[in-house]
Amino acid sequence: MEHSINPTRAILAAALCLISLASGGFSSAAAGPAAAATSEALISSPPPALNPAPRPRAYLFRGALGPFFSRGIDRLTGRLEEVGITADVYEFTICDLIANRAIEDYRANPAPIVLIGHSMGGTCAVKFAELLDAEGIRADLVVSIDPAHITHDVPLNVDRFINIFLSKDVLGGGDVKPKPGYRGQYASFDLAEHGESHINIEKQDTIHQQLVNKVVQLAVAAKAGGDAVPIRLVVPAKADIDLWDGGMAVFARPGDSLQSIATAYHVPLWSILQLNKGADRTPLVPGERVVVPRHLEPVLEASAPVPARH
Repeated sequence: MEHSINPTRAILAAALCLISLASGGFSSAAAGPAAAATSEALISSPPPALNPAPRPRAYLFRGALGPFFSRGIDRLTGRLEEVGITADVYEFTICDLIANRAIEDYRANPAPIVLIGHSMGGTCAVKFAELLDAEGIRADLVVSIDPAHITHDVPLNVDRFINIFLSKDVLGGGDVKPKPGYRGQYASFDLAEHGESHINIEKQDTIHQQLVNKVVQLAVAAKAGGDAVPIRLVVPAKADIDLWDGGMAVFARPGDSLQSIATAYHVPLWSILQLNKGADRTPLVPGERVVVPRHLEPVLEASAPVPARH
C-alpha cells in the first residue's frame, strides 16, 4: 500500500540532508530522534525539489558568569552543530568584536544570520542585530532567552524575532518589543507562570529542539502568507511550550467560535483567548477578525510536484 507523504516533514528532512552534505555528513543517531526520523523519511521516499539557501551561521551568547549559569547555550550550540549548522558560542562581553567579524564574513560570503543569547547574551543578540542594521545587513532569526531589562527594542532589519522570558525575574525579565514600523515576524512568550527560573530557562530540551528546527528551516524558503501579526503570550503553568513564529489573521464564518477556530488551526484555546481579548463570546460575528498563532512552514519549489494523497 502506498502512503501519503507529509510535504513539510519531507522538506525539513531534505533540508537536513542538504546541510549534512554541505558539512561532510552527520550521524542521524547522534542528532537525536527527530533527525533520525527525518532521515528515515528520506530513505523511504525521494524528497520534493528544493531551492536551498546558503547554510545559516549561528552566533550564540552566554550571560554573565556564562560558563556556570548559561551552559544550556553550550548544549544548544552543540545540537546545531550536530545537524550541520555553523554555530559558535561566545561570552556577551565580546559582543561588538564578534559582530564586526560577522559583518566581514557576511560581506565575503553572504549567508543567513542567526543570533541567540541568554540573559546578557540575549541583550547582546539584539545589540548585534543593531550593528548589522547599521551596515545594511539583515538578521534572519534572533532569539533572546530571558534577556536583561536593559535590552533595546527589536530593530527593523530582523526577519524573525522570538523572546522567551520571565516577567517576574530580576536577573532577566526583559520584555523586548519591536521598534515602531517593524514588519518582521514577532513572538513573545512569558514563562513566569510555567515554573522555569533564570538559570534553567535556557536548558529546556523542548526549547532547544524547536530552535534547532527553526534554524534548519532557514535552508529552504518559508511560507508566511499574509501580513505578519505580532503575538504576545503568557504560557499557562501546565501548557506545552510551543514557540510559534508569530500570528496571522483569519475571519470567522457563520457559527464559528474561538473554540472551533482553535480546533481548525490545531492550536490551544488558551492562545486564541489571549490573542483575542473580548472576543470570547459564542458565536462570533461572521467576518470578525481573529488572530491565530502560526508556525512558518517550508514550501515546495514552484516547479516541484505536490505529493499525491492516497
